[in-house]
Amino acid sequence: MRDRKPSRPKPGTTREQIARRERAERARRDTLKPDSDEVAALYGWHTVKAALQNPARHFRKLLATDNAARRLAEEGVTLPLTPEIVRPHAIDERLPPDAVHQGLYLEADHLPSPPIETVPSTGIVLVLDQITDPHNVGAIFRSAAAFAATAIVTTQRHSPESTGVLAKAASGAIEFVPLYAVQNLARALHALKANGFLTIGLDSEASETLDGVPLSAPLALVLGAEGKGLRQLTKETCDHLARLDLPGSIRSLNVSNAAALALHVAHSRLKALASGR
Repeated sequence: MRDRKPSRPKPGTTREQIARRERAERARRDTLKPDSDEVAALYGWHTVKAALQNPARHFRKLLATDNAARRLAEEGVTLPLTPEIVRPHAIDERLPPDAVHQGLYLEADHLPSPPIETVPSTGIVLVLDQITDPHNVGAIFRSAAAFAATAIVTTQRHSPESTGVLAKAASGAIEFVPLYAVQNLARALHALKANGFLTIGLDSEASETLDGVPLSAPLALVLGAEGKGLRQLTKETCDHLARLDLPGSIRSLNVSNAAALALHVAHSRLKALASGR
């Protein structure tokens, strides 16, 4: 009986080679996620398309599937950088498991935040008092763009970055509504008031309704975080506090829904005032 020769390991299966591959894979994955302090990671059709069409953006990287790149071309979107054509899983690896990217992923510099004193003294501005949920803030951006709001003001701390989940929820609106991030919200409200803004804080316990309180343009609507609402100093700084007139048994709404309803009420009333009705 012949002695069997010891079997040789298959190429690339030694412990050293396996460890080397694992180290390389970890290093590759570490390079996939951009530094959120410097780079905005944007994904999804409307989000990326709007960003690509924004001349104020500075771009770093664009990944697109064949289908997404073809659709951009069909819709006449001028690309400011050459996309890297990839398979969908190459984008999946850069995003949370539940992210819907529709074949597009973009890395770009964050849009600049101008000084609060430069907010144009026209229309309606939304002021967010420490609203931290990116889905809610993204939805607020979308409503702000739909009602042609002049700007959104947030605090630099206790507010989400305008990237990732927030940008996806905003569906491109962050490209149309300027964001002003401030260190101190009370001082920012004073700056808006010095520029002629009437400031109305939305408070479910207020005695007046937004339908009944006197309104004038330019107008700043101030919204607080769900649960906590407006902070005390924020309330004290506002010219008026008002609640939404809700006839049902529930007297409060999700903050993004409240923002949309408040925008509708304020926009309708200011439009009627402007037309003399």
